[in-house]
Amino acid sequence: MGRWGEDHARRYLEGNGYTISATNYRSRWGEVDIVAQQGELLIFVEVKTRRGAAFGTPEESVTATKSQRLIATAQDYLQKNGLEQSPWRVDLISIHLDESGKLLEVSHLENAVGE
Repeated sequence: MGRWGEDHARRYLEGNGYTISATNYRSRWGEVDIVAQQGELLIFVEVKTRRGAAFGTPEESVTATKSQRLIATAQDYLQKNGLEQSPWRVDLISIHLDESGKLLEVSHLENAVGE
C-alpha cells in the first residue's frame, strides 16, 4: 500500500508540473519519499497512505520527531548535492483510501513541516 501511494503521489506531482529528482532518499537521519522540483524550489515530500480512519489521519502521523528527521534528511540532501543555498520546503501528500482500497482523496499540504 505504501509503495502504491508513493507511485500515485509521484504521478500527481508530475501531473501538476513538478519534476521528480529522487525517490526514497535515505540518510542517516531518515528517509524522504520524494524529492521534487518546481522551478528553483526543491520540495521534500512525505507521502502517507491510509485505508480508513482507524489509525488516525495521515497528517496526524507526522510527529515532531518525524518532522525533525525530515528536515535533517532534507538538509543532508541539499549538502550532498551542493544545493545549500537553494530554496526548499517540506510537503505532505496524504492519500485516503476506503476500506476496499478505492481512492477517495489526494491532499497536498505545502510547507507541512517548518524548520
